[in-house]
Amino acid sequence: MAETAEGNPRCFFDIKIGNEEAGRIVFELFKDVVPKTAENFRALCTGEKGDGVSGKPLHYKGCTFHRIIKDFMIQGGDFTNGDGTGGESIYGEKFEDENFQYKHDRPGLLSMANAGPNSNGSQFFITTVVTEHLDNKHVVFGKVLKGMGTVRALENTEVKESKPVKPCVIVDCGELQPGEPDGFAVNDGTEDCYANYPEDSDLDFHQKEKILEVAMLIKGVGNTFFKNKEFDKAKMKYMKALRYLKKMDETLQFCGEEEIEVENKAMLPVILNIAASCLKLQDYEISLTHCNEALDIDHKNTKALFRRGQAQSGLKNWDEALKDLNTALQQEPQDKGIIQEINKVKNVKKANAEKEKQMYKKMFAS
Repeated sequence: MAETAEGNPRCFFDIKIGNEEAGRIVFELFKDVVPKTAENFRALCTGEKGDGVSGKPLHYKGCTFHRIIKDFMIQGGDFTNGDGTGGESIYGEKFEDENFQYKHDRPGLLSMANAGPNSNGSQFFITTVVTEHLDNKHVVFGKVLKGMGTVRALENTEVKESKPVKPCVIVDCGELQPGEPDGFAVNDGTEDCYANYPEDSDLDFHQKEKILEVAMLIKGVGNTFFKNKEFDKAKMKYMKALRYLKKMDETLQFCGEEEIEVENKAMLPVILNIAASCLKLQDYEISLTHCNEALDIDHKNTKALFRRGQAQSGLKNWDEALKDLNTALQQEPQDKGIIQEINKVKNVKKANAEKEKQMYKKMFAS
């Protein structure tokens, strides 16, 4: 368990991005330095204060991260309006800046969002980089103890003008009591008991064989979900296995034959499984991305070419689909699945062209 200063509370968020469970974030609140600001956040995590002056619960549960700027910060806490215009503190609508003792000198700091001096409410942000320009303007009152992987997942979610495309929701929150487990050990009824993000794991990523064993176990759980047609869960496990493999690669700095072996024997099958899961979920753009990643490792990989062809077909890029599928067929001339897919794409392309022809014919008919 990550250590906190004596007497400082720990709070947690459980996050969902769209329909996917992104993971947990655990914070230490700097009660020893900014007690009033820390108490505001703690009580908003527990919801113990009931309703506020707005008539809405003083509680972060169900609240969203409404503003995300990569390489800067993620912002949430507006539980009244959900767009950055609302929120309120446990002390009333606003309260004063307590002090600026802590600086924005590293990622993972918890700081108050505001609309100018002495205008703190319930909105907060978590830094993802050093943000020194915010010093003496925003009150830093806590830090991420564990869960920076979840913070990074939020930071890297798709946005439109800083608003997340998929809802990024605090589905649960609260306070952890002294000695209480932080909740990062997975307990989903499978053999996988490891933290969702390697940053939050207690594993030593210098131990190649152990990490490979863990990654393959997680991949195996994904395979079981895939066979049971639980493609969302399968995709999540495959993504997790890949994160562990990439963390190991980053830690050990593989090169030469060892790098080629790890990429081809461990990473490539997992990446292909992610692409396959995405196809089943009709996430064609994401599948395409992972097919490209697979082909960066092995540019002649038949499965990657076949699945990229399927993804292109799903995106209605018929010519690109046929190009990939025909390349795959050159490598596996007897593969009936590839032949069937080529015929399918040709028929759909022809039907689509005929449909467009009829549509334009009606448009220009006198």
